[in-house]
Amino acid sequence: MGEYVIKLPDVGEGVAEAELVEWHVKIGDLVREDAVLAAVMTDKATVEIPSPVDGEILWLGAEIGDTVAIGSPIVRLKVAGEGNVKADGGAKAAPKTEARAEPAEAKSEPASNAPKAAPKPAQVPAQPSVPAPKGTRPAFVTGAPRPEGEKPLASPAVRLRAKEAGIDLRQVAGSGPAGRISHEDLDAFLARGPQLARPTGLAPKDGVEDIKVVGLRRKIAEKMALAKSRIPHITYVEEIDVTALEELRAMLNKEKRTDRPKLTLLPFLMRAMVKAIADQPNLNALFDDEAGIIHQHEGIHIGIAAQTPTGLVVPVVKHAEARDLWDCAAEVNRLAEAAKSGTASRDELSGSTITITSLGAMGGVATTPVINYPEVAIVGVNKMMVRPVWDGTQFIPRKMMNLSSSFDHRVIDGWDAAVFVQRIKALLETPAMIFVD
Repeated sequence: MGEYVIKLPDVGEGVAEAELVEWHVKIGDLVREDAVLAAVMTDKATVEIPSPVDGEILWLGAEIGDTVAIGSPIVRLKVAGEGNVKADGGAKAAPKTEARAEPAEAKSEPASNAPKAAPKPAQVPAQPSVPAPKGTRPAFVTGAPRPEGEKPLASPAVRLRAKEAGIDLRQVAGSGPAGRISHEDLDAFLARGPQLARPTGLAPKDGVEDIKVVGLRRKIAEKMALAKSRIPHITYVEEIDVTALEELRAMLNKEKRTDRPKLTLLPFLMRAMVKAIADQPNLNALFDDEAGIIHQHEGIHIGIAAQTPTGLVVPVVKHAEARDLWDCAAEVNRLAEAAKSGTASRDELSGSTITITSLGAMGGVATTPVINYPEVAIVGVNKMMVRPVWDGTQFIPRKMMNLSSSFDHRVIDGWDAAVFVQRIKALLETPAMIFVD
């Protein structure tokens, strides 16, 4: 048996370090070649680190949230053969792999202080998973299943086989010395099937799990704290009748060309915002509060807040003022897919001048959106519902939706915020006006 040390590989051009955001393994785990060991995050993307060899995890070189330099040892494995670490702590040349394994200086105690190791019993070679013949089951020792925290005795080959079969070795009785589990014990366990104790009823739980805030979640936390601590928000909620808009959208989708994307509400809202900003360009701005300067942009770059498996990101539709309805829809679809798959570039996730946030069907009746600092406005879309509306003589069903929009009250007055939202309301309620220049 030998040891194999894996160093953090080069994860991107010009990247000198990365934040460890997830371990996929723990000490004692058995891993196959190409199994994912960890995930690290740079300022551009999240990168998975695979194992170049089969082995058992002996040591992990960082904790979640630590910043690790490229080339630093992160994992030590016990492997069959000599590995890539010399007995004197020096390094052997490692085979070329995607996650190149390099040696780390081995920690050792002086030989004079080390206790003599007891002779090890011969390991049982791995056997195929075949049920044991009838009448040949080993004489099981008592005490299985084992209590929580007690580690079962088994060879690495037996542990790997159990892991791949989805077997908890604590539930397997061992017939060897001190309850050591053999391949025959696994065969017998598989033949009879697991017999787990059923829950006896409700019981109080007192555990507390400490979860470190790392990676994208930490970046989100920092951005939200900055926005709420520095921006005095004013939120304006208005009800929009989108019945006519929904009828138009359905008709356009029915008659659209095959090369055009399906229209959602967002492209209509984006075009309405472009027209409203033409009348109030101070809404399309970034406020440098330290310098006391408002950077008012001519180009309208609309951020679309999107929920991904790893957290909230804001891909940006650049130059919405130069895009028609269909082009806006296509770009939103492209960016949403890139964000969800984790392939969005740094440029695609930056540079917004105003933001839309929408939770779709989960949008609620009203929300209080947090401004994407250092922008000065954010438009929140709430869920659409059919509500009874009084038309002067009777109640009629209409498709209604609220817009919940927040503004930086240091530079946007309440009156200006109301005028902006009312302009958007008028355009969405009379959607033909969106197409009139």
